[in-house]
This record gives sequence, structure tokens and C-alpha cells, in this order.
Amino acid sequence: MGYLTEAEHDIVSKAVAEAELHTSGEIVTVLADRSDGYTDVALWWAIAVAFTAMSVFAYFPSFYLPKLDWLMGGWTHDWTPGQLMTIIIGIGLLKFFGTLAIQLWQPLKFLLVPGPVKKARVRDAAIKHFKVGAERRTHGRTGVLVYLSMREHRAEIVADEPIALKVPAEVWGEAMADMLSEIRQGHLAEGLAAGIRDVGKVLAQEFPRHEDDVNELPDRLIEV
Repeated sequence: MGYLTEAEHDIVSKAVAEAELHTSGEIVTVLADRSDGYTDVALWWAIAVAFTAMSVFAYFPSFYLPKLDWLMGGWTHDWTPGQLMTIIIGIGLLKFFGTLAIQLWQPLKFLLVPGPVKKARVRDAAIKHFKVGAERRTHGRTGVLVYLSMREHRAEIVADEPIALKVPAEVWGEAMADMLSEIRQGHLAEGLAAGIRDVGKVLAQEFPRHEDDVNELPDRLIEV
């Protein structure tokens, strides 16, 4: 899905072009709807709910069996071990598929993904996009990726090795803070532009522009 209009794309592209006027570094921006489908997380939740329900029934049958008797007309029933096992398995299957079904609602699905998992998956996706779109694709290996993942509400900045050796990861903190501050207010394009400007300032200090410098990577925002 597209998050930005053509005019908002221009805001980001112009911010990249202006930031690169003062540095030999190259800035690539990627805007992703999500960094992962989290199918494995959804399955683990379904398994956990199913086994919890089965275990509760198995430990407290005297609580549930009278209710089953009532559903069957109120007559007391002598449940055989095979019947009890069938009931337990049936409960597990209902809970398993029911939990999977409710997670088809994406806001709930992403709410149930643990924060550390989101952080790791966003980081992995950012590195993957960096390797494809920026790593070692410039003459001096001075590429930087600004990556924003909307569903997870997280951003990452990944840099080529020569930049990473000179610029500690915490230096990008200001760029991240400025970017996310605008985005929280609903100003997505302006937030990306703010982060790009801050990244440009850092690059200009450590990797100033040479007279013969050429633009090696596209300035446009990539939406995936």
C-alpha cells in the first residue's frame, strides 16, 4: 500500500538531494508497510492458547463435565477415557484455529508480537534492503540506508563499513529522534526529511563532498 502522495515523495527526494550536496555519502530511503509476516509468532500464540485450554480442562474436569452434561440435556453421563480424550483434543483444535483466525485482524496480530521480536525483524529487514540497495554500491563505500517500517512503528539506520567505523551507532540517535517526533504527529514525509537532514549533517562532517563527486544512488524514496 502507498503511504505517501507524489508531493510527499518529492519532499523526501529533495531532502536527500540537499543533504548530499555537502557530502560524498549517499543516502537511500526505504518505507516499508511491514518487515515480516510474523506467521511463526501467530502459530506460537495459537499453540500456547490450545495447550493452555487443554491443560485446564484436564486438571479441572469436575468443573467442566457438569456443564457438558447440562448441554446434553441435564443427564449425568459416565465419560469414558476415550471420550474425554476426544473432548480435550477437540477443545485444543477449536482454540488453535480460533486463535489463528482472530489474528487475521492485523492490528491484533501486531499487538501480540513481542517488542524484541519486532525490533530484531525490522533490523534484519533493514540490513537486507541495505545489502540490496546500498552496500558497496558507491565508490568510497559511503552508503547509508534510512529504513522505516510502518506496522512495527520502528526505524533503522544502516551504514556502509567505512561510515560505521567512524560514526558510532548512538550518533544516529538524534536523527532517529527527530524523524520519529514528526512521524508521531502524522507528518510522515516531514519526519523522513528531518531524519535525512540529520544524517546528511553527520556525513558532511566525516565525509565531505569532493569536487568530482557524482550522485551514485537514486534520491527517490522506495516504498515496499
